[in-house]
Amino acid sequence: MQNRQVADWASDPIERQGSGLMAYELPAWSDTELRMLDAAAELIASRGIDGLGVTALAKAAGVSRPTVYRSWPGSDEIVRATLLRATVSLFERLGELPTTREELADGIVRFSAQFRSDPLFHGLLERQPELFTRYSLERIGSSQRFMLRWIATAVRAAQHDGSVRQGSPDDLAVMLLLIAQSATLSHRAVSSIIGDDELDRQLRAAIDGYLRPEGGEQ
Repeated sequence: MQNRQVADWASDPIERQGSGLMAYELPAWSDTELRMLDAAAELIASRGIDGLGVTALAKAAGVSRPTVYRSWPGSDEIVRATLLRATVSLFERLGELPTTREELADGIVRFSAQFRSDPLFHGLLERQPELFTRYSLERIGSSQRFMLRWIATAVRAAQHDGSVRQGSPDDLAVMLLLIAQSATLSHRAVSSIIGDDELDRQLRAAIDGYLRPEGGEQ
């Protein structure tokens, strides 16, 4: 089942108002769908995206093919839902939504570290980076919209706290995603010249500096 803190935040009617990032809603997966998505994640981690098909998923999840098709029309949609589910799972581990600049920077850095070590995402980046790019970087999909909404909501809370500079939370969230995404996905390329701990420290410093109020020491 989804972590209640994440589920409650994602279903908050206040956060659903408006358009753009705040209009995105987390899918209400059933227990059966969650079981299928967990099975799909294991298949992708062990076989790659090419090894995920409706028949293989049905067998791994212990359901029928029609059950799979009732939720998703094909493999492409299953992959996208699986990546979203995996992203949500990583955010669940972060606990409560950040409300200060320090908490927000720490949350993004922790997410980056968890992403790099996650069996699903790590496996995709190692074995099928071109497919990962197709599903995650070529356009803003459901996973990115979820991350942007989480960041934008936290930015708004930290602005109210006074520890984050003023500006559109949506715009700040986009740049924070780009900063974190660049550091996370470039990790393999720079791993021989910078260690994981130092990378995390530098990422935290970049986020803190970007969000710090102008002329303030908060």
